[in-house]
Amino acid sequence: MCAHNPPCPTAMAPDREAARPVAHRPEQGWSLLRNGVLVFEDTGELLPDGRIVAPHRPLALTVGSAA
Repeated sequence: MCAHNPPCPTAMAPDREAARPVAHRPEQGWSLLRNGVLVFEDTGELLPDGRIVAPHRPLALTVGSAA
């Protein structure tokens, strides 16, 4: 696993996005984390076991109201 201290969280941990990146391809919109999680720029994730985590970007707040 990780040789640094503290070690990266596992792919199943709630804080899995805190793992260090191994590969980062901003032009393609993804990063591979050390724990095997593939994180996309829209905040979606692909876990090592094939499960998909839907994007969880905060919703934009609207100012005012539509007429």
